[in-house]
Amino acid sequence: MAHRPVRALRSRAAALRALVRTSEVAVVALAAVIGALVGVLAWAMGTAAHWLHVLLYGIGPQVRLSAALDIPDWRLVLVPALGGLVLAGFNRWLKRRRPKPPVDPIEANALHGGRLSLTDAAVVGAQTILSNGAGASVGLEAGYAQAGGGLASRIGLFFALRRGDLRVLVGAGTAGAIAAAFDAPLTGAFYAFELVIGSYSIGALFPVMASAVSAVVVARALQAGTYAMETLSPGAVEDELYPLALLVGVLCGLSAILLMRGVAATERLLARAVPAEPLRLVLGGLCVGILATVSTVAMSAGHGALHLAFVTETPARLVLLLILVKALASIASVASGFRGGLFFASILIGALGGKLFAGLVALAVPPGPDPLILSIVGMSAFGAAVIGAPLAMTFLALETTGSLAVTGLVLAAVLVAGLTVRRLFGYSFATWRFHLRGETIRSAHDVGWINDLTAGRMMRRDPKSVPADLDLAAFRKAVPLGSAVQAVLLDADGRYAGIVSVPEAHAAPATATLAELARHANSALLPGTNARDAMKLFEAAEAEALAVVDGPARRVLGLLTEAHLLRRYGEEIDRLRREETGIGPG
Repeated sequence: MAHRPVRALRSRAAALRALVRTSEVAVVALAAVIGALVGVLAWAMGTAAHWLHVLLYGIGPQVRLSAALDIPDWRLVLVPALGGLVLAGFNRWLKRRRPKPPVDPIEANALHGGRLSLTDAAVVGAQTILSNGAGASVGLEAGYAQAGGGLASRIGLFFALRRGDLRVLVGAGTAGAIAAAFDAPLTGAFYAFELVIGSYSIGALFPVMASAVSAVVVARALQAGTYAMETLSPGAVEDELYPLALLVGVLCGLSAILLMRGVAATERLLARAVPAEPLRLVLGGLCVGILATVSTVAMSAGHGALHLAFVTETPARLVLLLILVKALASIASVASGFRGGLFFASILIGALGGKLFAGLVALAVPPGPDPLILSIVGMSAFGAAVIGAPLAMTFLALETTGSLAVTGLVLAAVLVAGLTVRRLFGYSFATWRFHLRGETIRSAHDVGWINDLTAGRMMRRDPKSVPADLDLAAFRKAVPLGSAVQAVLLDADGRYAGIVSVPEAHAAPATATLAELARHANSALLPGTNARDAMKLFEAAEAEALAVVDGPARRVLGLLTEAHLLRRYGEEIDRLRREETGIGPG
């Protein structure tokens, strides 16, 4: 009797899983619930980081750290350095318990079919809050996206979603996180499409938008306002501004490349000069603190400084100084090991850059363009160049200003900035970091299925095999015509010695030997060879079939034909296209 409630609960859970797996409406509803939960998480993370600022720097609850004016210099220098030491201790504790580095949502969707660990989300969230709370020049976006993606993945795995649906749900979770952070649902949605899902489709639109909208609603109810940006509504946009916007886009693209290469070069330099991680983090914190004595724009993400950049008039010389301070602080923070993103830092640098450009044009051709408009253009163009999400940054400008006219300018600059980075560099900041780690992915587009489609999984496990020392007559008797297309030869020790075409052996002269007929003795596949590498091997060997061997011992495990490989590859490509277009199940 006691087992009946348990069985009933399991039965209901199984029915619910079946409903979610087979109903598009149920997936959308699930995404909306995830968005609401992610909205709470974003509020909690933003609040935690802000109260660390209040506690550690002695600022008022309504003051943003990057806009604070009365923090003593000793506190500005000491707190980030001590924060780096605390983060190093936390990282050391983590490595003993969880040595594998966390997988982020882009990597998870590209390589692992959307599988993310909720523990990884908690780890990255804690590291990000510690880094940002200590004043390092990093944003909380990495923590937000990890939390949203991790929660969505865990819930999706509970419902046993298909690979394609799980990837979309992870995108929906990150959409909700970014939307709640910036109070901008369209920005969050297109962040997910461009960075986490890797493509746009009608099938993905509904769950992603449901998550983004519900996250924003919850964040507004909690009065989160983590990164919500306020700006004056810019005036009318003149056609003469379009050439200036295009030039700003080019300059933002070039500057973004310098920033990303600067992070990588500084990281390599610090790794060689300061091998100990605690010392690197302390040194990075000291650099940020020293820069903060010049201007607190160096601290944290830069929300307060961005607001001031929009609403105040600043001399061009001072704007240039603020750009350098923020860029150097961001490079020092990320390169030394503080956890966080460059999303908001790039927005701030871009806004200051646009303002500087407007000031320089005004000096040459007074009165010059509206600095507010070019600040918004620079903000979006530089953000798109670094983050690699042009439409997300365009919608951020639209949701920030409410001006379609300004959005047209922004779109022009964003496209030019993105094209500049794509042609001259080829990576966004996230994919550049993957490249430095040795990964080959350039986006979140699903390539993990290629690694799952291995020779060991596609091979025929019972190939016809014969000793290599048989004479031709004995071979013909052992392998009659029509019984097999290829036969695998084995030497006296049972190792792979080549492949013989059965029709060719039956058509050969009686004086021929198997050694003369054997092909591809030096070409073989390993069980873990993926489909793409297998196709390259088939092409190089000009073979119709290759043996699958277990490695140096060269024991034959099976046989794979090129025709079967191409058919399975085509089936997977077709399945992915159906998923992306929403016209069939995954």
